[in-house]
Amino acid sequence: MEKISWKVDGMHCANCALSINKYLQKQGAINVSVNAIDGGVSFEVAQKEPGQIAKGIESMGYKIAAENGATTVTKKPFLSTHLQRFLFCLPFTAVLMLHMIPSLHIHFLMNPWIQLALTLPVFIVGMSFFGRSAIKSLRNGIPNMNVLISVGALSAFVYSLAGAIMNLGPEYLFFETAATIITLVFLGEYLEHASIESTQRSLKALAKSEKVMANMIAFDDQHQEIIFPIENTQLKVGDLVQINTGEQVPADAKILWGEAQLNEALLTGESTPLFKKGKDFIIGGSIVESGTLKAQVTAVGSDTVLSSIINLVKKAQGEKPPVQQMADRISAVFVPVVIAIALVTLTANWIILGEFTPALLRSIAVLVIACPCAMGLATPAAIAVGLGRGARNGILFRNAKSLELFKDAKQVVFDKTGTLTTGKFAIGNVQLANSIISEEEFKRIVYSLEKYSSHPLAKSIVAEWKTGAEIRWKKIDEIKGLGLEATDVQGNGYKIGSYKIAEAFTKDDTHNIYVSKNNELLGWIDLQDELRPEAKSVVQYLQGKGIKTILLSGDRYEKTKQIGDALGIEEVIAEQTPEQKLQKIAALSAEATTVMVGDGINDAPALAKATIGISMSEASQMAMQSAQVVLMGADLKKLPTALGLGRHTYLTIKQNLFWAFAYNIVAIPIAAFGLLNPTFAALVMGLSDVVLAANSVRLYVKKLD
Repeated sequence: MEKISWKVDGMHCANCALSINKYLQKQGAINVSVNAIDGGVSFEVAQKEPGQIAKGIESMGYKIAAENGATTVTKKPFLSTHLQRFLFCLPFTAVLMLHMIPSLHIHFLMNPWIQLALTLPVFIVGMSFFGRSAIKSLRNGIPNMNVLISVGALSAFVYSLAGAIMNLGPEYLFFETAATIITLVFLGEYLEHASIESTQRSLKALAKSEKVMANMIAFDDQHQEIIFPIENTQLKVGDLVQINTGEQVPADAKILWGEAQLNEALLTGESTPLFKKGKDFIIGGSIVESGTLKAQVTAVGSDTVLSSIINLVKKAQGEKPPVQQMADRISAVFVPVVIAIALVTLTANWIILGEFTPALLRSIAVLVIACPCAMGLATPAAIAVGLGRGARNGILFRNAKSLELFKDAKQVVFDKTGTLTTGKFAIGNVQLANSIISEEEFKRIVYSLEKYSSHPLAKSIVAEWKTGAEIRWKKIDEIKGLGLEATDVQGNGYKIGSYKIAEAFTKDDTHNIYVSKNNELLGWIDLQDELRPEAKSVVQYLQGKGIKTILLSGDRYEKTKQIGDALGIEEVIAEQTPEQKLQKIAALSAEATTVMVGDGINDAPALAKATIGISMSEASQMAMQSAQVVLMGADLKKLPTALGLGRHTYLTIKQNLFWAFAYNIVAIPIAAFGLLNPTFAALVMGLSDVVLAANSVRLYVKKLD
């Protein structure tokens, strides 16, 4: 399967996104994601050539602006934006409306041919956009909002033109209605798009940081260092760069020389600077607050952490949670239903009033005031803001569904090591089982084994006991939930891990790590871990919200219970293998909506099985890939924020959907009964989506309790 990512211009409403989605599925595409907010389209396809699919999308009236998520800047022609169209139409419409003011007595404006001349430029511009879009949407089987606008404006224009030609008098002239509908809808479209654009604020702030200048280090023939500016998009892995105080790190890199205080707030939401020194990895997009660094680039372009975050958020924005599916189904049939209501309005009012003109105006008002866009944009607008605020605060949601699921969270399951504890261990005690080997040899064996493990305990030992005389292994394997086993070139077998690998040799299960050689116990190691300072307050917050807390660990019961009691966790489950963790999480998720927070490689299956899996950013790659949510900066304080953001995003979606449905349910009957003329109907319709977008933007500043 080939994965395609495009930026598509011309998506003006949720129906446009539905049309493209439907077309791609017809072409055999899978994993289709169409984001009506930013025009992002991604899908996977096997049989069809992407070029053929692109031609099909462009034949629908859209334009492939960029590929692979790239952005292109092109000069757009005049009247290509809603603001330009509105400003062009406004003078003609304003003059045309003057004849509606009796006190002015501008007699020449009463001339039907002058009214036609003033209306014609507005009508041509309006129909070239609304009419063209309407025809294409009808051709693709999903009529959009522009069908309603086009039918309404066209009805008023044709009726007025017939009145002018047949000289039927001023009561048959409604040129100003056609002009004001078009002009005010252009204004509404501009306000709507400006409002929707504001929902992308956080994502734009991240994207803006992707492209900066870098100080590249090179050497001349005399091996003298030369520093010259270069755009970071031209950097390659292995290049050397210098980053000075106040500058942005141009790409992911490893520090070769220097020390500095780095602000990673853009990526983690944490404004406190972090101290970085030689051999530390730094993330592109962070700011050097003080100090100078020389570093080697380790990742560029789409492989950087910043780019991955942006792509992850964009992908999640294009997805639709279950709550939106009903709105999409209604939106797909909304336009035909409104046209039917308009025809019923025309017929019923004509019969009741006995006059065609007021009946026509009421049916036009019905067409103009109806707004299917609100239903289609209710969820994407809130999702865009929710995901954007999450990214700004160092909380990454892999899909939109997880945002919605948070509202039902009933229990949170924590892993112990690296989640509730810091994962940074100090070696407390080393004990040899006998005098077969020296302590130095014991340390060499342990280091040689543990350097191949991703477990936090192993990383701490490796950092403290690093040696250059390590053992070369013929074979080494990691056994999930137990430890490592290896064979050296002489055929000796080694094991290192939990008490389970040593229970045949000793009854003492009070130590962290046991080491054996050829089924003979060599010794054990005790490590001291510390609780995360924020862990207790997070547990108390969850319990205050009525959420049950559970500690699930592979460690011994005594140590696990000690941590659970210190934090006030309600239930402690210990000595669990990865398979047992998986089964336990499956059982808990079947009972109620379960959130699992973990970080180790042995947590990956459980994270995937939980209703919502959350991993820390310092977790193993497998754990991060299995989780739906990633907490950047390995900060457990972000968990309450993630829960609050999920709940408030869902609340905003419900408010938006309520507004979208209530607006149409109330507005259409008001127009049908003649309580709103087409001019005000166009203005109200234009502002309806602005209300929705403004409510979504509130998520940026809303208190997430």
